[in-house]
Formats: sequence, C-alpha cells, structure tokens
Amino acid sequence: MDIYYIDGEFVPANEAVISVNDLALLRGYGVFDFLRTYNGVPFLLDAHIDRLRRSAELIDINLPWSDPEILDIVMETLDRNRYAESNIRILVTGGDSLDGLIPIGKSKLLVMVAPLKRLPPDVYETGVKLTTSRIQRLFPGAKSTNYIAGIRAMAAAKKAGAVESLYVGRGNQVLECVTSNFFGFAGDTLLTPESDILPGITRQVVLDLAAGVFNIETREMTLDELKHLDEAFITSSNKEVLPVVQVDNLRIGSGLPGNNTRRLIKMFTAFVADYGKENA
Repeated sequence: MDIYYIDGEFVPANEAVISVNDLALLRGYGVFDFLRTYNGVPFLLDAHIDRLRRSAELIDINLPWSDPEILDIVMETLDRNRYAESNIRILVTGGDSLDGLIPIGKSKLLVMVAPLKRLPPDVYETGVKLTTSRIQRLFPGAKSTNYIAGIRAMAAAKKAGAVESLYVGRGNQVLECVTSNFFGFAGDTLLTPESDILPGITRQVVLDLAAGVFNIETREMTLDELKHLDEAFITSSNKEVLPVVQVDNLRIGSGLPGNNTRRLIKMFTAFVADYGKENA
C-alpha cells in the first residue's frame, strides 16, 4: 500500500482525505508538480519545488513551507515507500472556504508516492501519434489542478489511438501537450515553442543537452510548420524523450523516429543514469 503525506501526517493511500470544503475539490484551485526517480533518487527535485512555488505565486496560492521543508517531506515520504523507482506528486491545495470561493484556511501540502509506471519500450522504436486540440491554458506557467480541458483532450486522443493531444492556440500556434512539451527537427535545427507554455523540467534538460550539438530555435511555431518537420518528439518526466511520427492525419518525416531524436534519447538516457549514480 502506498504511503502518502497528507497535511502533516503519513497515512496509507486508502486513508488519505482532505476536507470537502477545500477549494482544490470545490473549484480545482490548487497547484502540483510531478517527477520520478532514477536509481531511487528524485530527479531534479530542487527544480520541481521551485516550479511548484512559481505555480503557486502565479495563481495566488499561499505556500508557507520553505523549499528545504518541502524537500525533507518528499524525501521522508519516498523513504517510507521504498520502491525501486517511484513517481512523486507534490500537491498544494487552495485551502478551506466557507463560500466556495475565498480561502479562509491555510493551504494543505500533500505528497503522493507510487511505483514508477513506464511506457512500453516499443513506442520509443516505433514513435507515437498525437492529436490536436484548440486549447490554451488560462495560466500557462502554472501547473494547476484544473485539468478539465486536458481530461477532455486526452479522452479524445485515446479514442483516436494517440498518446497525447497537442494544444493549438487561437493564432494557430503550436503550444504544448496536455502533460508534455513539444519539439521538432527541421534538418539539424531543433525547434520548440517558447511562450504560453508550462516550462518543463525535462524540456530544459533536453535543451541543455542539445546546446552545442544542434542549432536551437525557441520561438513561436505554427500548425502549418508541422508539415515541414523532419522529426518530432515530446518530453516529460514520465515519457522522457518520446518520438512522435504522426499528428492527426499528418505523417512526420519518414513516419519513423529520426536519427536526431534517437541521438537525443541516448544523450538523455546517459544523463539520467549518471544523475542517479552520482546522487545516490
């Protein structure tokens, strides 16, 4: 049974509760962050806590815990579960409310640890399909718990045999996926949207690894540009670097993962393996 940290207590997952008056439940008013371990070590935990804090600030949620306090709570929760590799979700709720709108109580901190769930290995060899959705986040830089649009987009994606849905803005600009960031290769130039997206931790690692190896353009991308891409991939904590070979009915490049994407996968795999060893 998974052990969770719930507002000051460590409890079995089936005993984890929060108040029905909490705005996270009533209005979807909360923020979270998600990461995984390598060799049992939380990957870039400091960066995830920093993003959690920025998310809270963007939508005016109080975060009274210091970064070291959050880090210690995460590490203790992880230690109480003792899985070989884990998924970690850090959640801050909006707090209780009497009128269903204005918080009167303090925010609640939750940390949930579960065994790591991996995608089937063959998808990295064959690539995956994305659908598109005409969606733009209200607060793109905040990883909030309001996922109504994302849930609907993912349901449609799964129905179409896709693993993710790519958000497209009002100006036809390519943004990000429901839980991933989007990249493309035009020749040896690596492209990725720059604004109106959640800045992914894995995205930044890929950009750092690619620097000096590929030409990099972080800029606005349009939906029409996808037909000119030679390769594409998405990044996230649980997908790592995942090749994309189709968007809706559009085939990307040859329809198979490209050499540049494969090279980045190898670079990322080596980086996280070293990270797990060096920080164990």
